[in-house]
Amino acid sequence: MDEDSRYEAVRSRDARFDGEFFFGVATTGIYCRPSCPAVTPKRRNVRFFTTAAAAQGSGFRACRRCRPDAVPGSAEWNARADVVGRAMRLIGDGVVDREGVAGLAVRLGYSARQVQRQLTAELGAGPVALARAQRAHTARVLVQTTELPITEIAFASGFASVRQFNDTIRAVYASTPSELRTNAPQPPAKSLGKELESVPADGTGPTAEPPAGIPLRLAHRGPYQSAAVFDLLQREAVPGIEDVTGTPGRRTYRRTLRLPYGTGIVAVDEHPGTLKGLSRSHTGGWLDARLHLTDHRDLTTAVQRLRRLFDLDADPYAVDERLGADPRLGPLVAARPGLRSPGAADPEELAVRALVGRSEAERLVRRHGRTLDVPSGTLTHLFPEPSVLAEALPGGPLAGLVAALADGTVRLDVGADRDDAQAALLALPGMDVATVAVIRARALGDPDVASPGADIPDAWRPWRSYAVQHLQHLRTAGELESQ
Repeated sequence: MDEDSRYEAVRSRDARFDGEFFFGVATTGIYCRPSCPAVTPKRRNVRFFTTAAAAQGSGFRACRRCRPDAVPGSAEWNARADVVGRAMRLIGDGVVDREGVAGLAVRLGYSARQVQRQLTAELGAGPVALARAQRAHTARVLVQTTELPITEIAFASGFASVRQFNDTIRAVYASTPSELRTNAPQPPAKSLGKELESVPADGTGPTAEPPAGIPLRLAHRGPYQSAAVFDLLQREAVPGIEDVTGTPGRRTYRRTLRLPYGTGIVAVDEHPGTLKGLSRSHTGGWLDARLHLTDHRDLTTAVQRLRRLFDLDADPYAVDERLGADPRLGPLVAARPGLRSPGAADPEELAVRALVGRSEAERLVRRHGRTLDVPSGTLTHLFPEPSVLAEALPGGPLAGLVAALADGTVRLDVGADRDDAQAALLALPGMDVATVAVIRARALGDPDVASPGADIPDAWRPWRSYAVQHLQHLRTAGELESQ
């Protein structure tokens, strides 16, 4: 989009572009999302930014009405396989906070200077600024949804000091942390955001949390076929680490998470939130979730992994426009607009499950999974780590896969090069092309993977993973009708 097209999106308050770009208003010093309900500023006063970090770096503070930090992520970063796309996925996963810019550069295979130069040239902000913007958002979630002490929130959000935390919150939100907590929305605001803006829990101690954990509002742009995603998760659920309860339309998916600093349990509701008063072309919404963490430093990472699992940063308008123009797929797209291509909360776990299937995965959990310190109903274990399985298994294709994952021969993290990962997987004994295609589509989040042997033309690029989902849904529906 050129700047004139972006301004038209701002003028029409088009929520389709929330998260794709931001705009700052020179006369107010505030930056917003395109759908901000405030009076449209004059064109000469508007500046456009690719990221919130770039807007903050130019001296703009976040709008209090539209909460521009609480939007779906840009679909571009998940689709792109270049260094910028890989870097953005890694920053979103919290790598800069845990390993610094040097660690990010090592994972990308570039020098720190090259990474800084490429991100700044394209996004208007370097890795430190991008991570800082993300830390500020995490801090606001914790300030407004928990009763954790402010000092503890500062370090849980990834800040190096309380002073740095206070300075950043003032710069980004024009408020102190205490003011953010005092002004938390009551009741929850019905705005399109990543998290549920909720009233802090009434607890007896300084670390009391809401009974349901940290409430989250996992935003998405455009229509979202939640039933198809929950159907898939229910079919694949492995007892001990996952469960799906409730009736269709009102189901809740729960699972355990292994995270960098601890563990987590998440519950995500099927029934989507919707925005009232918007035309169909401007629709968006969210999935409500609740997250329990043993260490609050894992909040950002957990949220990003959930977003990848539920494919919440996708651009359904671009996908449906391309696939809907095809005579074969057009009726399917019209019947299920916004159909997603689910990813994985744990890429290495997904790879193992893709190879061995659900029943064997359940056996692996029972025999080798780590038991939770505090089980939650049927959720009792974490999926076994590759290093644990590598030591326990005598040989065979699974042993080869987990050994390669454990020693780094195969990398499936969000910053991995997808072509390199595919080549490494195919080099393992017992790995077939179909299994590798599943791993590439889901564990690596590639939106353009064709099922081997299927009639999937190149005209469906770059969204062939979504085309596969439409065809699989059609096949599943046909099988159910024949029963």
